[in-house]
Amino acid sequence: MLKTIEIKDFAIISSLKLAFGPGLNVFTGETGAGKSIVIEALGFLLGARGDSGIIKQGARKMIVSAEFSAEGLDKETVSKFGLGGDSFSLRRELDLKGRNKAWINDKPVLVGDLAEIGSFLVDFHGQHEHQSLFKASAHLDLLDNFAGLEKELSVFKREYQILQDLKSRLAALEMSSEEKQRALDLYKYQLEEIERLNPRESEDEEIEEALPKLKNSGRLLEESRTVYECLSDMEGSAAERISKALDSLRKMAETDKTLESAAEELSGALNIVEDVASTVSGYQEGLDADPDALDKMLSRHEELRRAKAKYGPSLKDVLDFAQSLKEKISNLDSSGENVSKLKQALEKQDKKLLSLNEELNKKRLEAAGRLAALVRGEIAPLGFGQVRFEVSLETRPEMGPKGDGTVEFLFSSNPGQALRPLRNIASGGEISRLMLGLKTVLAGSRQTMIFDEIDSGISGLTGKLVGRKMMKLAKTRQVICVTHLAQVAACGQKHFSITKTVKGGDTEVEVRELGGEDVVLEIARMIGSSDGAKAGRQHAADLLAEAAQEDLK
Repeated sequence: MLKTIEIKDFAIISSLKLAFGPGLNVFTGETGAGKSIVIEALGFLLGARGDSGIIKQGARKMIVSAEFSAEGLDKETVSKFGLGGDSFSLRRELDLKGRNKAWINDKPVLVGDLAEIGSFLVDFHGQHEHQSLFKASAHLDLLDNFAGLEKELSVFKREYQILQDLKSRLAALEMSSEEKQRALDLYKYQLEEIERLNPRESEDEEIEEALPKLKNSGRLLEESRTVYECLSDMEGSAAERISKALDSLRKMAETDKTLESAAEELSGALNIVEDVASTVSGYQEGLDADPDALDKMLSRHEELRRAKAKYGPSLKDVLDFAQSLKEKISNLDSSGENVSKLKQALEKQDKKLLSLNEELNKKRLEAAGRLAALVRGEIAPLGFGQVRFEVSLETRPEMGPKGDGTVEFLFSSNPGQALRPLRNIASGGEISRLMLGLKTVLAGSRQTMIFDEIDSGISGLTGKLVGRKMMKLAKTRQVICVTHLAQVAACGQKHFSITKTVKGGDTEVEVRELGGEDVVLEIARMIGSSDGAKAGRQHAADLLAEAAQEDLK
């Protein structure tokens, strides 16, 4: 569960800290007020792509941190990331040069680690995620995740790769000697180039972090000497003056006890000055103003850049490419291998893969029936009459690393209407409710679900049904919802209002937790009532009372 989030210099947020509760947390505000910025900041924290252009104007970097409850995380995840205790913290920074830094419990990690742990914590539904439902290519992954086929897919992918390697070796044996030699020369040249460079996976990031300090080492050395001299070296330095003042203050405190606390504070200040002087002294020793060292680092940085341009885009990709070259060279060098034996091995592997594929599709078929039944159960109460939802599983002629199965979700909301692919659904309200049902079923064990305006395209009674659905869902997990519907907002256990203001020519987003009469007024505003209108306030109060009564059931 998400407990708190703190955001600094993200988009038009200067500084913001929010505490979330269990149950349903709702965000409301006028159109264009920036209701989704908090959700976007959380997405950035959990590994979404970061853009330095989002950093608030005038700031050097943006920072997002959050505290999560460790409840519900499996032992493997807890052990992998060292998450001892009932809660843990995540933090991510991005500066103007595009450099990312990430931490788990104040321990430096990769941004990819935040994304990995985030996949166990939070299920996001963004404003544009509806579009993913229209792509049948995404349906296979959704079904496989629901069916828990990670292990089977891993085995299948490994065996599929073995089959491809056998085909590659056979093709290499059947190549002409001239073709084989040309390929070998190219592969060996590329491999030698990478091995001469001998890159480490994150070496480019380390260089980019060290370069600013090395480029400015002369200036840094001069400034650090000035700081050290001011604090320690010169006659009448800060430390000496504070020490003299402390002696006098202590003598005064012997007579007037009220000055003892001031003497203690000044003593602490002296310790701080001495610590800073020691730190700066050590910093000077670590500075390297050698031009040759800078030239070497710049040259290395350029070599890595060229390697990434040829074999990348990342150094990990370069290293993976080198490994694939070794395998290709090994295959081409095995010219003495028996073609007949290789064909027998290929035939045996092909049969093995067909058997694995058949088992994979059998499990998919069983899971498709369960998924369809669960989704129908979730969406039927959301204002549909005789809704139908099916998961169609078919096979294609050629097999890939996930087998030969293809999946498409089919839907019909009205009696007598044929099942149709989701891309043919015209109603935004229908797709919103279907997405809510799918998300509810597919969220798995994640304790926090986030819906960013999933109620788009619905209103009235349907909006009330969606609100009740979210309230019911929030009984077993935390739900965070950005909404424009009063019927949904009235169901919230915690209500945040988002406003956009302009101060001194600077645009700012403000978030305020509402309570009591302020909630009534905000619901009334969402209904369209003018400020203070009695009828609007009564309608809002009725919606809140009705939701509270429903929550008790």
